[in-house]
Amino acid sequence: MMHDLLLGFGLVAVIEGLVLALAPLRFEDLLKAMGELSRDQRRFLGVAVVAVGVVLVWASKAMS
Repeated sequence: MMHDLLLGFGLVAVIEGLVLALAPLRFEDLLKAMGELSRDQRRFLGVAVVAVGVVLVWASKAMS
């Protein structure tokens, strides 16, 4: 369990780092766009991303 948690955090860190390293201007644009969303829209987006993450974790466990 701890191995999977560390792996997950590590993969998120790698992806986030790549976005910042390879496309910093696009990341700034994304932050501006996120700032223009209402609180409810940001909350819905967060819940949707969590749902996709849960499905991906479930699928990866089902495949192993």
